[in-house]
Amino acid sequence: MLERRVVVVVYAGAMSLDITGPIEVFDTANRLLGPSGIPYRTDFVSADAPVVRMSSGVVMEASPLEAGEGPIDTLLVPGGWSLNDALGDQVLVSWIGRAAARSRRVASVCGGSFLLAEAGLLDGRRATTHWAYSEAMACRYPDVTVDAEPIFVWDGPFVTSAGVSTGIDMALALVEADHGSALALETARFLVLFLKRHGGQSQYSALLDAQLADHPPIRAAQEWILDHLDAPLPVAEIARQANMSQRNFARVFRRQVGTTPGQYVERTRIARARELLATTDLTISQIAGRCGFAATETFFRSFGRTLGLTPREYRHRFQVISPSGLIDRHHGRESSPA
Repeated sequence: MLERRVVVVVYAGAMSLDITGPIEVFDTANRLLGPSGIPYRTDFVSADAPVVRMSSGVVMEASPLEAGEGPIDTLLVPGGWSLNDALGDQVLVSWIGRAAARSRRVASVCGGSFLLAEAGLLDGRRATTHWAYSEAMACRYPDVTVDAEPIFVWDGPFVTSAGVSTGIDMALALVEADHGSALALETARFLVLFLKRHGGQSQYSALLDAQLADHPPIRAAQEWILDHLDAPLPVAEIARQANMSQRNFARVFRRQVGTTPGQYVERTRIARARELLATTDLTISQIAGRCGFAATETFFRSFGRTLGLTPREYRHRFQVISPSGLIDRHHGRESSPA
C-alpha cells in the first residue's frame, strides 16, 4: 500500500470544522511521518460538486461522487446544519452505503452518524453523535445503540464521533491505530492538542435531560427536591412530599423519570454545582454545602464519577466571565473574579 486514501463526503451546509479538523490531523501526521511511513491522501467528493458552500460560508472544491469509486481506506462523513436536507438526498445516502462496502473503515463526525444510520450501516451497532441530538437519533434509529457520553465510539469498522471538534480526537485515534502512539502523540503535540481528551460529552451537555414527570405527585416531589438541594433529602422524606409510601414512590418514580430517586437527587446536585462553578466565585466547599454534599470529599467523588473531571477542572474550562466580573445567573448578581 503506497498511501491511505481518505474520501471525505462534502455536501452543501455541512460544518467546515467537521471536515477540516480531521484532515488537518492527517496532513500533520503526513508531515511528521518518516520516509518509510504510508501517508494519507485526501479526496473530496460531493453531489453538489464542483463548488460546495459550508454552513459557515467557507467554500470547498470537490469532485463528483463518481470520483470516489474504487477502494477506500477511510470514508469520512461530516455533520452540519443542513443535515435534514442531506438525509432526504437518496442519491447521497445510497452512495454512502455503497462506498462503505468498499472502505476499510467508515468514520463520522457529529451528525454524520445520522447519515451512516440512514444508510443502514449502524444497525445492531453502538454509535455516538452530538449530545444535543442523541435522543433524536435513538428514536429515529431504534436498531442503533446510541451512547451520548463518549467522545467517539469504535464498533468494528465504524467510528462515530460526537460534537464538532471531537472529529479531531477521532482522527488522532485513527492515526494512532495506523502508525502507533508515538506519531499520534507527536501530531497532537504539534497541533497543541490532548492526545486523549479527558472526560466525555456530559461535561458539555445539560446533565438533567429528563423532563419533569407527568404524574402530579412525582412532579411535585421533583420540584420540592430542586428547592431543597442543600438538605439531606432521604427517599422517605421525598416520598412524604408526594404523599406516597416509600416503596410505591420509588417504583412510580423510576417508571416516570427513568432513574431511582437517589440517582435523580445526585444528578440534580451535580447540575446545580455545575451552574455555580461556571457562574459564581463561591469556593468549592461553599458549593458543596449549597448542593447538599455533607463533605467536600463526597462532592469531589460524585462530581468525578459523573463528569470525569474535578470541580476545579470544570470551573477552569467553563467559568463565565463578564466585563465587570463573574455573572451569577442563579442569583442574578455580579461579583469580582476569584
